[in-house]
Amino acid sequence: MMTSPPRKPPCVLIVDDEAGLRRVLERFLERHGYRVLSAGTAESAYEILAAETADALLLDIHLPTMSGLALYLAIIHRWPALEGHIAIMTGDAEAEEVRTWLNHHRCTVIRKPFNLQQVADWVSSALQRDRSSGAMDA
Repeated sequence: MMTSPPRKPPCVLIVDDEAGLRRVLERFLERHGYRVLSAGTAESAYEILAAETADALLLDIHLPTMSGLALYLAIIHRWPALEGHIAIMTGDAEAEEVRTWLNHHRCTVIRKPFNLQQVADWVSSALQRDRSSGAMDA
């Protein structure tokens, strides 16, 4: 009888320039059984996505060289199947620029400071959404 290979745990990419917050999220999500990748810059995140398959992304708005909002658009353009699997993390959800952007793009917002359970709940619900296989092979 053939046995199938063990299933890989779902992968979450954390994109935030605050190393301490990335580490907290990494440890928390790993304890919940997820494989976690992290990036401190938009460029690193894009490179990781080109090489690895991520099932969900936690994306900070304020990154050093590129807005997280611009990165979101670049990711959705190259990997459209990730739409609905990206949450924007911000403490500036009420800023006019952010509100205007969110009015035009369907995206979950996780407001900083957040409760870690809120993050786990969002990741779980994002992973339950239907995804076509091979969607990241762009």
